Amino acid sequence: MPDGRGDRIIFHVDLDAFYVAVERKEKPSLKGEPVVVGADPEGGRGRGVVITCSYEARKFGLRSGMPISKAYRLCPQAAFVLPDFSLYAKVSAKIMELLKKYADQVEQSGIDEAFLDVSSKVKDLDEAKELALKIKDELLSEGFTSSIGIGPNKSSSKIASDQNKPSGLTIVPEGKILEFLAPLPISVIPGVGPKTREFLENHGVSKIGELQEISGKQLTQWFGKGGVWLWGVAQGAEELGVIPRDMPRSLSVERTFRRDVKDFKFISKIADELGDELIRRVKLGELRFRTVGIRIRFRGFETHTREKTLVEYTDGLQELKTAVKSLLEEFSDTDRFVRLIGVRVSDLIREKIETSTLDTWSSG
Repeated sequence: MPDGRGDRIIFHVDLDAFYVAVERKEKPSLKGEPVVVGADPEGGRGRGVVITCSYEARKFGLRSGMPISKAYRLCPQAAFVLPDFSLYAKVSAKIMELLKKYADQVEQSGIDEAFLDVSSKVKDLDEAKELALKIKDELLSEGFTSSIGIGPNKSSSKIASDQNKPSGLTIVPEGKILEFLAPLPISVIPGVGPKTREFLENHGVSKIGELQEISGKQLTQWFGKGGVWLWGVAQGAEELGVIPRDMPRSLSVERTFRRDVKDFKFISKIADELGDELIRRVKLGELRFRTVGIRIRFRGFETHTREKTLVEYTDGLQELKTAVKSLLEEFSDTDRFVRLIGVRVSDLIREKIETSTLDTWSSG
């Protein structure tokens, strides 16, 4: 049985085209067809983007984040499906419960992915492979293909799970982690976004093998604390634990005025400030939300709540403030005194943890 931090065996389980798979469970006729989950294309005139698409659709050049109008032009025969995030969240919760029986600890890192620490469940990589195949088989019986990466730490397993999609199984032995990482582009490292990639490429670093030659001191000078993370991943030395995270149902902040307020501009300003604090909490919890709500209480304790559901999950401040402003409009013409204002986000997920670790750095 593995013993000690250096003998860990970590799985990263990533469900392939998860939203599409859920839609196909609901509508079996979609199986084998190009499927696009996103905004209404409106015959090529629609606004919005592709949230995700099936592998059949990707053969036509479609991808996540593409304008839905372009996706329609490239593949008009695709089935375009509006997202049902509540359904996806319910299915995700069931799958996470399923995974818990296979691991010592499960850390959900996205609506469609999780880290599993199986160190006490298997004695070597052969047993780890057998366990991974069992997981894949059970997920397949539920209608989901999955890609699993196996490694001695979280970063290597996450990188591995993405190497042979869809339905892949990639194993990284502890003694060969540097060899596995060396030929891969730096963009596969969790936290390396366009800004970090461009900076490193301008310094002659495009592969992880080249990054392995850069000293930790130099990386820290370039990226601050993010450089420590980058060095640890490149050297196969990252040791973050697999930590179960409880998912809150909602987050909210409120302000009760000492004196009842009638000035709507002032009320809007306070709502803006509450939004700043709420997004700070969202980012601290590494969360994304899809529903924004307000709570407004008038003199006499008459209270109203309003909610707005967004097209897709976000952790964006501007998206929150735009929704709050829209919700407050209903009360803008009131001549009544306000006692309390509150801002709330719900329909929360923890999506793509560690994807923005480095691109917040400043080069001064």
